[in-house]
Amino acid sequence: MSALPAGNPDPWAPLRPTTQARIGLGRAGMSLPTAAVLDLQSALAAARDAVHVPLDADALVANLAGLGLGDPVVLSSRAGDRSTYLRRPDLGRLPDGLDALAAGPWQVGIVIADGLSSRAVSDHAVEQVRALQAALDGLSIAPPVVVTQARVAIGDWIGQALGVETVLVLVGERPGLSVSDSLGIYLTHDPRPGRNDAERNCISNIHPPDGLGYATAAATAARLVHGARALGRSGVDLKDTAGAALPSGPDDPA
Repeated sequence: MSALPAGNPDPWAPLRPTTQARIGLGRAGMSLPTAAVLDLQSALAAARDAVHVPLDADALVANLAGLGLGDPVVLSSRAGDRSTYLRRPDLGRLPDGLDALAAGPWQVGIVIADGLSSRAVSDHAVEQVRALQAALDGLSIAPPVVVTQARVAIGDWIGQALGVETVLVLVGERPGLSVSDSLGIYLTHDPRPGRNDAERNCISNIHPPDGLGYATAAATAARLVHGARALGRSGVDLKDTAGAALPSGPDDPA
């Protein structure tokens, strides 16, 4: 994009509020303008931090305890540190200390995994669990399980140990240059080791106010939970047929 003549309006200006993509950045000679370069470097730093900054599990547990779902349990995967977690995805799918869990009379389990963005979990997990608690009214929910250095499939082991019918794994999604704090929810019915990704349902891009809101995500998760209970399975055979359009703005009160 060439520089605009003096006095001409920026034709990209009306489009920028509609997307988080970087559009119409302009140029300074053969390079980007300084402001655009600095913004890109800041986004790269935020993405790196989201992956590498450790989750404050103690603070998360303290906030989760106030929801009235019972005392949260903290576990880790068999990837003992972040470097191992990034190099060995297989170890991030295996829990360590599973004997700390006991089966109960619960229908739904909630697992909170740091995944690839601890920031997403720190920023959104508690309010998302609160929204799920309201949306799943009428179903019994196990005390939350927080897992560090964890990937999605770790929920299969935890769900089986808890004896739940359905497990919801809240996980920090891979950060990008537009969003570094996006949370995802992965649903697996009848969780057990050996489940594959085709047997899960995913609700992605949860990061209000710019992404999916907590209440909308929770409502979708509740429909999928009830659908999985009726169908007897989750994954590619389970569809959310609500057909509701995404809200134009935040769907949750401040």
